Amino acid sequence: MFRKILPVVTIIAIFLVACGQQAEPTLSPEEVSGTAVAAAWTIVAETQAAIPTNTPVPPTETPSPTPLPTNTPEPLPTIELATPTNTSLPKGSCEGPLNVGEAGPQSNIRLENESGGTVTLSLWLGEGANAFGQCGFLVYYLGKNEKRVVSIPKGNYYAYALIDLGNNKSSNASGFVNNRPADNHLFVVKIKKEAIVVP
Repeated sequence: MFRKILPVVTIIAIFLVACGQQAEPTLSPEEVSGTAVAAAWTIVAETQAAIPTNTPVPPTETPSPTPLPTNTPEPLPTIELATPTNTSLPKGSCEGPLNVGEAGPQSNIRLENESGGTVTLSLWLGEGANAFGQCGFLVYYLGKNEKRVVSIPKGNYYAYALIDLGNNKSSNASGFVNNRPADNHLFVVKIKKEAIVVP
């Protein structure tokens, strides 16, 4: 009798093991980083979309801005970052990386991290905020108390920083950075714990 029951018990045991609960898949650090950057960009875009806009008075006919020939120095190197892409975005969308090469003249700014933590900083140049019709994001990572000089195209930027304070604590800060066409001097952008200021 035991010989007849043994194959049945073996088949039932194999069936139970095969149908058991599966282990949950884990995300790689790159996937976690990409998800965090995408979430930050979504927050920035939603915040910017919520800002009321003024309806402009119909403009009088003015000539389109034409860049004057300049002897522009080589821009300072920037960190190339892996950014999430969205193939459904239309060409020229303001939700992707800023095309720095076609955004016109640039000037240097000094980013100063005074937040007390590490910072992921997004500078968003919205549609119509640049005389050369370019828009999109620039992203920089700054260590604690780090100061860095970067070159950015002229325009009015919305700045948003995600701040990792350590010990599972975080904060965020926002503000505006206006790199006007007439500004040719180095100016400072301070990232504090709750605000981004240009003194």
